[in-house]
Amino acid sequence: QTYQSPVRIYKHPFEVVMAAYEMRFPTCPQIPIFVGSEITYEYKSDDGAVHVVDRKCELNFEVPYLLKKIASVEYVYFNQKNSVDWRKRTLLIEATNISFSSRIGIKENCMYYVHPENSEWTCFEQSASLDVKSFFGFEGTVEKIAVKQYGANLAKGKEILEFFIEEQLKKGTDHLIPYTVKHGEEEGSVGDSAIDMPKEVNGEEETPSVIMNRRESKLGKSDLLKSNQHTSFDDPDSKIESEYIKRFLGQLSQLEESRFCELKYGLQSHHKGKLPNDAHLLRFLRAREFDVPKAKEMLLTSLLWRKQHNVDQILHEWQRPSVVKQFFPGCWHHSDNEGRPLYLLRLGHLDMKGMLRSIGMQNVVKLCLSTCEEGLNRAEEATKSLGVPISCWSALLDLDGLSMRHLWRPGVQALLRIIEIVEAHYPETMGQVLVVRAPRVFPVLWTLISPFIDEKTRNKFVICGGENMTEELKKFLDDQNIPDFLDGPCLTDCGPGGHIPKSLYLPVDEQKEDDGLLSTMYTTTSFVKGCPLEAVINVASTGCVLTWDFDVLKSDCEFTVYHTPKMLDEIVHPHSPSLNPVEMVQNAISSVPAHKVHIDPSLVLGVDMTIVEKPHVFQEGDSMQGSHFCTKEGSYILQWKVPEATVNSATTFDFSIHKGKIMYYTETLDSADFRGSVASLESCRSSFSSMALVSSQPSTPASVPKQMKPE
Repeated sequence: QTYQSPVRIYKHPFEVVMAAYEMRFPTCPQIPIFVGSEITYEYKSDDGAVHVVDRKCELNFEVPYLLKKIASVEYVYFNQKNSVDWRKRTLLIEATNISFSSRIGIKENCMYYVHPENSEWTCFEQSASLDVKSFFGFEGTVEKIAVKQYGANLAKGKEILEFFIEEQLKKGTDHLIPYTVKHGEEEGSVGDSAIDMPKEVNGEEETPSVIMNRRESKLGKSDLLKSNQHTSFDDPDSKIESEYIKRFLGQLSQLEESRFCELKYGLQSHHKGKLPNDAHLLRFLRAREFDVPKAKEMLLTSLLWRKQHNVDQILHEWQRPSVVKQFFPGCWHHSDNEGRPLYLLRLGHLDMKGMLRSIGMQNVVKLCLSTCEEGLNRAEEATKSLGVPISCWSALLDLDGLSMRHLWRPGVQALLRIIEIVEAHYPETMGQVLVVRAPRVFPVLWTLISPFIDEKTRNKFVICGGENMTEELKKFLDDQNIPDFLDGPCLTDCGPGGHIPKSLYLPVDEQKEDDGLLSTMYTTTSFVKGCPLEAVINVASTGCVLTWDFDVLKSDCEFTVYHTPKMLDEIVHPHSPSLNPVEMVQNAISSVPAHKVHIDPSLVLGVDMTIVEKPHVFQEGDSMQGSHFCTKEGSYILQWKVPEATVNSATTFDFSIHKGKIMYYTETLDSADFRGSVASLESCRSSFSSMALVSSQPSTPASVPKQMKPE
């Protein structure tokens, strides 16, 4: 175990602090475990500038009675060496344990010195280490006791010293003449300090409180907490002050302060290159429960990632595509009741499929990164303007309009990838997530993504719904900041969202090349007349949701979904059509029976096979997304084939119209993953068979009914 304190500041001259410190010896009633001490060695230089004192200190730790009996000791002894240099105005304290030194190693170093920016202030730093080698099989117990006792005494140490300083002030000792360099001696680092002398007011000497107020007013002009140098890592020798931590980072325990100092000083010593500010360092520590090695590993990995992807420049160099400006329904919007920046996202109005296919996964990720980077900047600005630490932001998710089309697997995969990036590189940045107008399908989406969200982040989600939604929101947002789309008075800058026209989509080849997301999930294949493409999906339990998504790349196609109670082999037929020209001519001129399944020709419609999604014709260029709520067990057969009407209207030997090509994806959402939300799904299953109701075409073909329109 190790400990490293931040710099603690006493707003008193060094000599006054030293006089107060000496009041702790030979014993100190304010420190119950400090039984007493005796001087074992003392040295003073001839000029009086250096004074060294060795003391043997007797301590009475609170330990279990059994442990005391095993160790056969009543008290524990330490050696403390104090070396004061009045010329340099420093005190070095070195303490080591005498008792059980062969079994336990305890070392502590403390330093008092003059504040580098103000000669009338005194700084204090402290570091310690504990190494339990062996202790009669109670090593873990001894370690816990030592850490607990040490942590308790850390908080008490400053309190006791301030008590003795106050005692000095009551005596009128608010000044002590510092060591004077004698003629012929080498000058130390005393500087130009001018110690305040007591002044007489109306013939009476100032009281300690008046002296303190005068000194505070005088020294406030050079207060380092008002400078920005602490938020930068440009100075490799910069130190962290405890008051700065409280003001800019928040209230930390003594050990948390120690871990933060250990991480920062370690990175300053060994890492080359720019580091994040202190608030961001602290986020990584919190994400790893203040485990310094784990936090350091996580941080260094993130710094390498930032360099590889040039994240530091993303706000300056990346420009939002026009599709994002026009259709992305998200924006920053004032702050919540705790001063945290608030981000609005109307997720139900987001066309994730259109967004991915129009700007690509890389730009979607950059959109997320730019939002996170702006969130860091806004949190830092809020800290400065409000005067309290703001280390995270909040989000308001409006799920009005959320439907099964948002469960499009590539979109969900994109969302999971974004969550993975944010968890790894922007930890502890989410204050709370307010979810409003959640529909019945929300539990399904939550089931898919929640396992990938950190447990602490999951606990920050708050559902605000029902008739009292506005009143619920007032617990978290100011009345005047409630968005207009939630019947509030505040206008927002969010885009309208909505369906992105197919005319804005990237070419299919560019989509598949973009980060591999679509190419790894979609299958591109061809089919010919007389040899349709068929995919078998087996469903072992009712309540599942069968989903599909496809683009018609060439020619028109007819799409049908069949069901049979028989369990067929889960295959795709054919893997690649290989009909020769003679076979194609035969298929083209032959009469193919309607509703024929080629995977198992023995299946007869109306006997052992039914149609669960009626056949519909889609034109070249159409994009279709749909789903079916499975009320029966068995095999579901998705079939794509060349439409009969298209063939009959063309020349018999025009082979180009006898061959179709699609890019498709299918998935079954298992009812077991819904975690009790199947009832909600079934209650709105009528909407599961519907496709996106918006078409890029001027009008919908008459052959396509409302429940199954192409996007």
